[in-house]
Amino acid sequence: MNSHNKKTAGKLVVIAMLMFGFGFALVPLYSLVCDAFGINGRFLEIESGEFTAVEGERQGELLARRVDKDRTVNVQFFTTVNQNMDWKFKALDKSVKVHPGEITEVRFYAKNMTDKDVVAQAIPSLQPSQAIKYFTKMECFCFTQQTLRAGEGREMPLKFVVNPDLPKNIGTITLAYTFFDTGLKAKAEQKKNVALVNQ
Repeated sequence: MNSHNKKTAGKLVVIAMLMFGFGFALVPLYSLVCDAFGINGRFLEIESGEFTAVEGERQGELLARRVDKDRTVNVQFFTTVNQNMDWKFKALDKSVKVHPGEITEVRFYAKNMTDKDVVAQAIPSLQPSQAIKYFTKMECFCFTQQTLRAGEGREMPLKFVVNPDLPKNIGTITLAYTFFDTGLKAKAEQKKNVALVNQ
């Protein structure tokens, strides 16, 4: 390979790394804009670790004291995985009808389709976003990172309560989860790319 080709190859590697880095930079930028305008329906207390299962249980038990049997809310579930993850992930219940104040449990299923152990985090979002403060998770796989060994599958519970004070104009709540690799694989690939550039 002559020096011109080496320079061209080096430039292409740098451009690829910059594009890869830009893709990662878009995620926090998107999050900042959406958080500022309150439009993405994310559970920020869960993501920051400020909201725990203990707090969820406490709040849920309080709400369960005033079940509204005269009202029904449809809660539907959607699941996705980050494009870099080879996992199967689905809600075993696509939707449930609940009375506000009623403690409800549903289950999800995830399977690691790779031949390596993977640590991942589920990030929830909810629509309409104004319903977030009326939706209490008492138990959720999204509270902690999930480790699935190579080829392992697992059922995971979600226990929740819809607050009876949910505005009357909201009859359907959509809860979506996206699983993300915590970055161990991405970090390994990034180190490999850096090593190639430094050669």
